[in-house]
Amino acid sequence: MKAFIVKKYSKKEKLHLTDWAEPTVNENDVLVQVHSAGVNVIDILIRNGDFKLFLPMKPPFLLGRDVAGIVIKTGAKVTKFKVGDEVYSSSGDHHLGTYAEYISIAENDVAFKPKNLSMEEAASIPLVGLTSWQALVEIGKIKKGQKVFIQAGSGGVGAFAIQLAKHLGAFVATTTSSKNTYLVKSLGADLIIDYKTEDFETKLKDYDLVLHSNKDSKILEKSLRILKSGGQLISLVGPPTPEFADALGLSWPLKLVIKLLSFSVRKKVKKQNVSFKFLFMKPEGKQLGEITKLIEAGIIKPVIDKVFPFEQANEALSYIETGRSKGKVVVKVR
Repeated sequence: MKAFIVKKYSKKEKLHLTDWAEPTVNENDVLVQVHSAGVNVIDILIRNGDFKLFLPMKPPFLLGRDVAGIVIKTGAKVTKFKVGDEVYSSSGDHHLGTYAEYISIAENDVAFKPKNLSMEEAASIPLVGLTSWQALVEIGKIKKGQKVFIQAGSGGVGAFAIQLAKHLGAFVATTTSSKNTYLVKSLGADLIIDYKTEDFETKLKDYDLVLHSNKDSKILEKSLRILKSGGQLISLVGPPTPEFADALGLSWPLKLVIKLLSFSVRKKVKKQNVSFKFLFMKPEGKQLGEITKLIEAGIIKPVIDKVFPFEQANEALSYIETGRSKGKVVVKVR
């Protein structure tokens, strides 16, 4: 099969289109013929080697997590899906490879594609949808009337999270540039802050939850200060915490490194009587099925900026690397 591979960890590394062995289908896996692949910032971070501390990949390796396609083969113990089913998924941490013609995915990580979405639209959903669900529903347990601050509202996660938070009944504040104000307002944002000209800390107070996605340490400190006592900050960019290291079962030297990396933020959190959690999205077919219901009911809509042809996967990565994409970028494989 044709596939894009990473030959070495590097910020300057380009993906290489090559012939690659078709994936093995284990007894609990489905083989998916890839029609479209969602492009995510995490793809860039994995390529760069930013996550190799706890997500080591041995080059050369495949890249890409989000997929929409058709089941063409099932493992012996698969019961939920059959050949011909249209599905979508965000594949597991060590089963990357949606920038390819085929990918084998664990049955439990897969859900039926929303009937009202195209393959390109469906491929834009899994990672941002699951990230938002796990932050706001699973961890945050957001209730009606609570106040939520979602950073970068016009980005992939932000655009989905705003819609989900509004569905849950929250008051939603977000940051974006003035040119994207209309977009985030149309998604349901109640309070919109122009990050180029305004300081969100002067406008926000006593928030229940912050969905944090900015690597700037000063933004993290400000975000903690706008929380009310007992509020929670859920970070998508880190630093990772000892709880995260325990959940992954990392070795004690790595646990020590992570403990040191998060020492400063954990000290601030304790002082302010708030909580801090690092979220690294986990694939979950059941949660994706719940998201499918919201999409088919018209409650949540995909937001897509550009669709690139398969041969231009590098251009797609470069485009999201600029940080200017609105919503999601997708690669059309078939």
